[in-house]
Amino acid sequence: MGGRDLSAQLIKGKVDWKGRTAQKDKHGGTRASVLILGAFLFDSMATMALAVNLITYFTEVMHYDISDAANQLTNFMGTSYILTILVATLADTYIGRFRSVLMAISVEFLGLGLLALQAHYPKLKPPLCNIYDPSTHCVQVSGGNAALLFVALYMVAFGSGGVKAALPSHMADQFDDRDDKEAKEKSSYFNWLLLALCIGGAISLTLIVWIQDHRGWDWGFTISTVSIFFAIIVFAFGLPHYRIHVVNGSSALIEIAQVYVAAVRNRKLQLPEDSTQLHESEIDKEAAIQADFLPHTNAFSFLDKAAIHASSEEEPQKPSPWKLCTVTQVENAKILLNMVPIFCCTIIMTLCLAQLQTFSIQQGVTMDTNITKHIQIPPASLPMIPITFLVIIIPVYDRIIVPFLRKLTGIPTGITYLQRVGVGLILSSLSMAVAAIVEVKRKQVARDHNMLDEIPILQPPIPISVFWLSFQYFIFGIADMFTYVGLLEFFYHQVPRDLKSISSCFLWTSMSLGYFFSTILVKIVNKATEDITRSGGWLAGNNINRNHVNLFYWLLSLMSLLNFFVYLFVAKRYKYREETHESTTENASHDLHKEYSN
Repeated sequence: MGGRDLSAQLIKGKVDWKGRTAQKDKHGGTRASVLILGAFLFDSMATMALAVNLITYFTEVMHYDISDAANQLTNFMGTSYILTILVATLADTYIGRFRSVLMAISVEFLGLGLLALQAHYPKLKPPLCNIYDPSTHCVQVSGGNAALLFVALYMVAFGSGGVKAALPSHMADQFDDRDDKEAKEKSSYFNWLLLALCIGGAISLTLIVWIQDHRGWDWGFTISTVSIFFAIIVFAFGLPHYRIHVVNGSSALIEIAQVYVAAVRNRKLQLPEDSTQLHESEIDKEAAIQADFLPHTNAFSFLDKAAIHASSEEEPQKPSPWKLCTVTQVENAKILLNMVPIFCCTIIMTLCLAQLQTFSIQQGVTMDTNITKHIQIPPASLPMIPITFLVIIIPVYDRIIVPFLRKLTGIPTGITYLQRVGVGLILSSLSMAVAAIVEVKRKQVARDHNMLDEIPILQPPIPISVFWLSFQYFIFGIADMFTYVGLLEFFYHQVPRDLKSISSCFLWTSMSLGYFFSTILVKIVNKATEDITRSGGWLAGNNINRNHVNLFYWLLSLMSLLNFFVYLFVAKRYKYREETHESTTENASHDLHKEYSN
C-alpha cells in the first residue's frame, strides 16, 4: 500500500535537485511557484526603469540626439526579446531551465554592476553638458567608454531575455496537468505572472526612477544591481523545492527547423497517395508519455515532403533528422505556420509601446511635473498609472470577471484568446490617437506662452501638467492586459505539448520585432520628411517642441487601425487547435502509476 502511495506521488519527466524523480508532496506546486514569482518580481523591479528612463540616460548623460537615443533604446529592448529564442533553445537542449534562469540573472547582475561603475566615475562618461541647449556642443560617448556602455547594456539585455525565456517555463514545470487541482492552479499562472511584473514594475517606476533622476544614475543602477542580487538569492533558495525538467538533448525549435530543411532537401520527391506511408516513430507506451503523436493533415502539404522516405529499402543506419522527419514534427511545424498571421498582426502593438517609452518621456521632460509645491513626478514614472490599475484589476478580472463571463459564454477563459487580443489592438490605436491630441495641446500651450524654444531643465517647464500624458499610458496599460496576456495564453494553449516550453518566446519575438521596426520606422519617417520640415524631419533634432511627434502618433494610430481590420479577417479564419492528446496523457498517467507500483 505504501509503495502505491509513493508511486502515485512520483512525477515522471521531472527530478529534484539531486537528480531523483520528483515527488508531488515535496516538490513543485504553489510553494515553489511563489519563490519563482518573487524572483521575477525582483527582476522586473531592476529592469523596468531602464525600459522607460534609459532614453533620458542616453540623451542627458551620454549625449545622443533624441531620435538616436530612441533608436538605441528600441534596439536594446528588441535584442533583449529576440535573445529569448537562443536561451530557450539552450534551456531545452543543453543546460535546463533552472540553470538557464540562474545563468541569465547572473549575467544581468554583472551588466548592471558595470553600468553602475560607469555612471559613478566621470572618466568613464562624457563631460557634463545640456544636450537641449543649442548654444553648447556636447561630446557624445565614444571609444572605450562607448564599448563599456554597450557591453554592459547588452549583458543586461541577454540576462533579461534569458529570464523571460526560461522562467515562465520553469514555473509551469511546477504544476502537473494530469492533476485536476494543480491544473486549476496553473490556469491562473499567466495572470499572476503579470501581477508580479506589475508589482516589481511599480517599485521600479517610482523608487528607482526617482533615485535615477534625483540622486544620480550611479545610485539608480546600484539599486537595480541589489534587486537582481535578491532575485538570485530568492530563486536559488527554492532549489530543494523545485521540479526540474529533464533535458532530453533536443529542442522543439531545432526540430521545427529540421522540418523546413528536410522539406527543401526532399522537394523533388513525390508525395505518396496514402499518408500512412509517411515516416512516423513507432508509438509505444513509453514514447507516448514523452510526446504527442499528431495525425496527418492536408494543410501546407509542401511540408509533408520532410516525412518522405528517400527509398523503400531499409537504410543501414538511422537517417539524418535534417533529411527525414516524423509526421508529428511536420504537424508541429504546420501548427506554428498556421499561427504566423496572428503573430504578425501583434507586432505593431509593441511598435506603439516603444513610443511611450521614448518620445512620450521626452514630452514629459518639457512639462510641469509638480504634484504639489514640494512633490514632483518624474516623466518616466507615468506608466505607474496603468500599472497601479492593473495591480488592482488583474485579481478582480481573474476571480470575478472571468467566472462571470464563463457563465455567459461557456468559455473557460471568459472570452476567447483572440477576442482578448483584438480588444488590446483596438485600444492601442486609440492610445496613439489620444497621444496625438495631447501633443497638439502641449505644443499649443507652449506656443501661447512663447516657449517653443525653451531649454528643458535650465528654464521653467511649459505650464501644462505632465499628467495629461497619463491618458495615453492608461489606455495602453489596459491594452497590455488584454493583448499581451491574451497572446501568452493563446500561444501556450495552441502549440503542441512539445512546444509549450518555448511558447512565451513567440510573444517575446513579436515584441522584439516591434522594437526593431520602431527603429526602422523612425529612420524612414525622418528621411521622408527631412525636406519638408525646418527641423530636418518629423522627429529630428533635440527640440521636441519644434518636431512633429503629433503627426507621427497619428501615423501610428492609423497603422494600428488598419492592422486591427487585418487582424479581424485573420482571426475570423483561424481555427483553434483541438486537443488530440488528452487520452494519450490519461493512458500514460495510468501506465506510469502501474510502472511504479510494480
